[in-house]
Amino acid sequence: QVQLVESGGGLVQPGGSLRLSCAASGFTFSNYAMSWYRQAPGKERELVAFITSTGGSTNYADSVKGRFTISRDNSKNTVYLQMNSLKPEETAVYYCKAVRRGGVTYWGQGTQVTVSS
Repeated sequence: QVQLVESGGGLVQPGGSLRLSCAASGFTFSNYAMSWYRQAPGKERELVAFITSTGGSTNYADSVKGRFTISRDNSKNTVYLQMNSLKPEETAVYYCKAVRRGGVTYWGQGTQVTVSS
């Protein structure tokens, strides 16, 4: 069955770094664009970063440009989110999403990131 499993979340101090991973299975990963979203308590889920199926193009929310990097390894069916200079307001559950042309979409279960001293 289709699975997207996020990992790498945790507690980090302000200014620190984390690297999230999202391992995919059950579908042809290389056919799907991938995204990272986050949802803070009481807020709507928001797009953080996007990468095309080949990894040739990326896009970021303005709030994370220059600090976050999305990447993927199609040989490992995994997408990553390197997060640097983290801020307390970026505390949220981070989700990965796979989307294919035609609207087929899969979501992971999320991983908690807490930025606090």
